[in-house]
Amino acid sequence: MRILILGSGAREHAIAWKLKEEIGSNNIFTAPGNAGTQLCGTNADISVSDFEALSSFCLENKIDTILPGSEEAIANGVRDYFESNEDTKHIYVFSPNKYAGQLESSKAFAKEFMQKSSIPTAAYKSFTLEQLEEGYLFLDTLKPPYVLKADGLAAGKGVLIIDDIEEAKRSLEDMLVNQKFGTASQKVVIEEFLDGIEFSVFALTDGENYVMFPEAKDYKRIGEGDKGLNTGGMGAVSPVPFYSSSVHEKTMSQIVIPTIKGLKSENLNFRGFVFFGLILVNDNPMVIEYNVRLGDPETEVIIPRLKESLSQMILDSQNGILKSRDAIKTDEHATTVFAVSGGYPEKYNKGEIINIATDCDTLFHAGTKRVNNGLYTNGGRVLAATSYGDTMENALESSYELLTNISFNNMVYRKDIGQDLRDY
Repeated sequence: MRILILGSGAREHAIAWKLKEEIGSNNIFTAPGNAGTQLCGTNADISVSDFEALSSFCLENKIDTILPGSEEAIANGVRDYFESNEDTKHIYVFSPNKYAGQLESSKAFAKEFMQKSSIPTAAYKSFTLEQLEEGYLFLDTLKPPYVLKADGLAAGKGVLIIDDIEEAKRSLEDMLVNQKFGTASQKVVIEEFLDGIEFSVFALTDGENYVMFPEAKDYKRIGEGDKGLNTGGMGAVSPVPFYSSSVHEKTMSQIVIPTIKGLKSENLNFRGFVFFGLILVNDNPMVIEYNVRLGDPETEVIIPRLKESLSQMILDSQNGILKSRDAIKTDEHATTVFAVSGGYPEKYNKGEIINIATDCDTLFHAGTKRVNNGLYTNGGRVLAATSYGDTMENALESSYELLTNISFNNMVYRKDIGQDLRDY
């Protein structure tokens, strides 16, 4: 296998790190990558949506497999492009096509899919600009807080949870009339608020069979106590202590298996990963959202817990021999804590020098860039400090210890990752 990973985050570094162990760095390429993926193989300075340049690169470097880490590449039709081109149709793109990718890129599409497949989720309705008045009336039928979601991709920031009805109506107007989230909010999904605790499960699938990866819980808010603005993710833990055998059984029978069956019955041309964003309400799991790629920062804790070959699973999918089962995983706990640039997720500086005082191969890079011999910040989320332990507490202690060996100007991280799980 010679594989091209698409993306530039810590998710892509974790995937490249895992594949390096299996197939060697000479067979791993990442576009555009970061200073971490550069340690695992070769970076290509190409946008994930520049399909023409990616195509040329793949042919020049004899790439036979593409693994999109980025939702952008899938939503823009990377698989469709490669399959429709005579020169590149032999390259196996391990992702859904653009239409099936709407499970992530369109909240309304995903909700309709769940409704057809009888998958538990929040009650909802979707509205366009022409239906603004109807949206106001629907909000009046709901109890606070009110949940408004941009239908399209908004880099994890297109969800608003609002307590006041008038503010909710103003926000709906801002999304539809003023396009608060750009084209992503040309349609808005309004849904009932679900009160519970969130977690995620992950399936690698060929569209019919699946391998279940370890579960995880991530932390999206910038501030401790889950306060402040949503980010791409400030940390994650795996396993999840409240993911009991009964919750697991309900998740599989009511959500995962009906989803995989629904992909086939709806004739969705699906392969790749399904990320199930779930919430546990009165001990019953419900779907908040789907992603059609692995999550970030969840990848930084679930990939290190895998005790079998990721590359072999992808090959099994390609060869039609994938079997439905649970992945072999370590019993150890894995935790990750993100060091981010001060000001993120709003305005922040790039180009700050990064000092790392200790070597650790599970320090996954996100917004980093190497210039000559120097390492610099190149994004809001900079480094994910992943560690193992025989308990969640021990793993977190190691993650925080790792962060004490990292410094850059205005470095920020949450000090309460996992604290809400200590009573389980």
